[in-house]
Amino acid sequence: MALFEEEMDSNPMVSSLLNKLANYTNLTQGVVEHEEAENDRSPQMGTFIGVYLPCMQNILGVILFLRLTWIVGTAGIVGSFLIVFMCCACTMLTAISMSAIATNGVVPAGGSYYMISRSLGPEFGGAVGLCFYLGTTFAGSMYILGTIEILLMYIVKSAALFGMNDLTDPEEKTKAMLNNMRVYGTCCLAFMALLVFVGVKYVNKLALVFLSCVVLSIMAMYTGVIKTAISTPNDTVCLLGNRSLQNGNFEVCRKTEMRGNETQPTQLWELFCKGSLHNSTCDEYFDLNNVTEIKAIPGLLSGVITENLWGSYGPSGMLVEKKEQPSISVSDKTEERYESPARTYVVNDIATCFTLLVGIYFPSVTGIMAGSNRSGDLRDAQRSIPIGTILAIATTSIIYISCVLLFGASIEGVVLRDKFGESVKSSLVLGTLAWPSKWVIIIGSFFSCCGAGLQSLTGAPRLLQAIARDKLMPFLQVFGHAKANGEPTWALLLTAAICEIGILIASLDSVAPILSMFFLMCYLFVNLACAVQTLLLKLLLILLLSEMCCRPSLLFSCSMIYIEYSGAEKEWGDGIHGLSLNAARYALIKLEEAPPHTKNWRPQVLVLLKLDSDLVVKHPRLLSFTTQLKAGKGLTIVSSVLEGAYMNRDILLQGEQRLNDLQLLHNKSKGFCHVVVSSNLRDGFSHLIQTAGLGGMKHNTVLIAWPANWKQKENPITWENFTETVRETTAAHQALLVAKNIDLFPSNHERLGEGTIDVWWIVHDGGLLMLLPFLLRQHKVWRKCKMRIFTVAQMDDNSIQMKKDLQMFLYHLRLDAEVEVVEMHESDISAFTYEKTLVMEQRSQMIKQMQLSKTEREREIQSITDVSRSSIKRKRPAAQTPHAVGSPSLSLQAQLIHDRHTRSHPAAHKDKVSPSPDGVHMTWTKEKLVSERSRNREASMAVRDLFNMKPNQSNVRRMHTAVKLNEAVVKKSKDAQLVLLNMPGPPKHTGGYENYMEFLEVLMEGLDRVLLVRGGGREVITIYS
Repeated sequence: MALFEEEMDSNPMVSSLLNKLANYTNLTQGVVEHEEAENDRSPQMGTFIGVYLPCMQNILGVILFLRLTWIVGTAGIVGSFLIVFMCCACTMLTAISMSAIATNGVVPAGGSYYMISRSLGPEFGGAVGLCFYLGTTFAGSMYILGTIEILLMYIVKSAALFGMNDLTDPEEKTKAMLNNMRVYGTCCLAFMALLVFVGVKYVNKLALVFLSCVVLSIMAMYTGVIKTAISTPNDTVCLLGNRSLQNGNFEVCRKTEMRGNETQPTQLWELFCKGSLHNSTCDEYFDLNNVTEIKAIPGLLSGVITENLWGSYGPSGMLVEKKEQPSISVSDKTEERYESPARTYVVNDIATCFTLLVGIYFPSVTGIMAGSNRSGDLRDAQRSIPIGTILAIATTSIIYISCVLLFGASIEGVVLRDKFGESVKSSLVLGTLAWPSKWVIIIGSFFSCCGAGLQSLTGAPRLLQAIARDKLMPFLQVFGHAKANGEPTWALLLTAAICEIGILIASLDSVAPILSMFFLMCYLFVNLACAVQTLLLKLLLILLLSEMCCRPSLLFSCSMIYIEYSGAEKEWGDGIHGLSLNAARYALIKLEEAPPHTKNWRPQVLVLLKLDSDLVVKHPRLLSFTTQLKAGKGLTIVSSVLEGAYMNRDILLQGEQRLNDLQLLHNKSKGFCHVVVSSNLRDGFSHLIQTAGLGGMKHNTVLIAWPANWKQKENPITWENFTETVRETTAAHQALLVAKNIDLFPSNHERLGEGTIDVWWIVHDGGLLMLLPFLLRQHKVWRKCKMRIFTVAQMDDNSIQMKKDLQMFLYHLRLDAEVEVVEMHESDISAFTYEKTLVMEQRSQMIKQMQLSKTEREREIQSITDVSRSSIKRKRPAAQTPHAVGSPSLSLQAQLIHDRHTRSHPAAHKDKVSPSPDGVHMTWTKEKLVSERSRNREASMAVRDLFNMKPNQSNVRRMHTAVKLNEAVVKKSKDAQLVLLNMPGPPKHTGGYENYMEFLEVLMEGLDRVLLVRGGGREVITIYS
């Protein structure tokens, strides 16, 4: 590759780059996970174990088994369906945004935090990452509280350290329950933290067991629903009037019963009356209303779904009533009716409203990031995270929505609103629906909460470790260290301590809304990272804020959006314009503080347009191509040069500026126009390359057209301007795009059908060759074209391995392209190449001699003119100089030579020699005549040497490379819609411009649309997300 050998140090061959990427790992430097500590191997967890199962365990957790029936009863089927749909839609959209970020490159350890921080910057990323860590930690508290609630209320009721069954006061009973939750929750937390410390691999092995229990319990639930259509369970609910009663303190749902031949009061009667049966004082409502026993599970075909369609919200202490049941009301005081300790009614333990139910339910769908939090343990994070997360959300969304409908259609409303199952013998409400036994649901829910708690305690410390290792917050750096077994021990200890705070709250209903706030904030910024400042996001945020604030602001926001995007243009001197200027100044100063990160690099294009004699743009398709490349985004500067003096061209300057603006408008391109006046094109283009742009908004790419007719012009100014532009862009560390046959490129109104965009990646100069076709394919003109990437393998390269490495590299870049490795072994230089190089050098030498002789002739004529003028001044009127009467032969020869020069260069003679007065003769000395003859002899010898010269071996090798590459490119890509090629660097010395142009011409020969690409000396693509 002799064409590229001068820049091999800065631009290596593709084969050497791929070798470096062959052993690439998705772990960040210094992050050593437990899998790597064992046998020094890379993470091996796949999609199912690493992402799908953790997400399922976190989603199908405590809320499904302990609170979903209560939410359906309180909000109704319609309200519950709206809650579930809103929350599932929110998580699905977040998962799609997270997938877009995850598949944009390799995701190292840190998961969701890494994606947020690298997309939004350290300030937002660190703050949101810390909130997400706290949310994940408190989620562990919620799952542990759910585990203990199931254990003490439904499995081992007698295990309570603070006796609850002996207490009659509801307040005392609640306090005792909370204390039990604190004690047992702390013990459970300690056991789980110890298990996580031993090794996350054991948690992964238990995950399958836990999820199996969850699946079995869900199957038992669905089976029970189907069975209710055939035969209903025997569980009943006792109603006094229309009020639901706690039936844990009585066996028979009657006021009296026959014992032998006597009527005796029941346990229920004793709860409401004092004294004997015939001399008693009873509760007024108990006297006026009858006791009714109804089915707790009427069945799927009972029609109870119509009663459960709408919600029943109320304050704390509100009685749970069956509205359709007849009842005689009494004038009880509110305190007596709702809060009297003697009552055995089922009441609301907390005040309910729609937003509260959303806050309690939302944590059940927050497990979507359980897999992404452990990205450092995944074999292929960018593939596993999207597939596993979206599948888990789709599965659980179907389960939740179906549960809402089935619960509402099968279970009595008063039972649904009974949070703790007090009306069904203090049993788990969902357990009464299960088949074959309620214990399947109880055990399944217990292990589900255990598994979700373990997953939270596994992911949260690793999240904190990633935050600490970024060194965004100095006081957290100690938590970035890991112990010998690879576990983040210090981070685990802090996580357990924070989790204990949630356990001390001891109320699942109080912890759940806290989680909702943490996770909603995190999800907001995940979506913001994926779609920042888009119209849709603006619309959603404004509408959301308007709805939260007040109704009139909703109309105001909609009106503002309509006016802004309808294109209204009024110049009223408003204050918004001043704010825009301040915002632009602030943004420019911030942009200039540091160069853009590789992920933020986009081609900010300076388009250099040439004008014809009528000051019309020669190649307007350059603007069309810029529009297709930029899609109206980023910075575009359209520039042209007017030759002359600024004071004489000011009017033309304004006209040309307006013409360029119209060209931009016609091509639907958004950018700026910049026209300068300069004495020549080279200086004008040089000034534009150096000075265009402002502050951080400067171009990094220059786009020009290939000078197609450079060979037809004897004047070398054409290729000298071109090569100087190449040299100046290289010196300025800017990328260069050279379009050949730009007039054949498609316009913005064309649609290319089936075809390919072929990339010939010879040397790696930053990855611009990969980025450009990706950007082009986003435009509707090139959208249907497929991308093909060709690279060259030489004698020492393994072409098969190169293809595999290149495919993996493209996979990390998320580029859909076909890959082909073209083998180009060293071969003998053909006679054609040798002859082509010789002709090129002969042509170059002839041009140099022609230019040299022309310069010398013009210099000689000027000398003669100066001598003649000086002789006029010294001449006396009647005298002859001694030289004028010299040898007639010498005078004649001198005159002939002078005439020959004059005939050969009439224009030069006209410009350089002023007319001589009559009687004045040009005089030559003998020395000048001898010098002229010597030059003629040298010229004739130079012509003979020209045909006897041998080509330079370095040029032969370069020509050989150009010919062989051109043969390969034409063979593979002759029918391609566009061919992108690495552009060789210009010669380091000022000579050899014409040879460089010849090499490029040979390289592109036989191709219709070619884009030569030269990088700016920095990386513009990255495999990191």
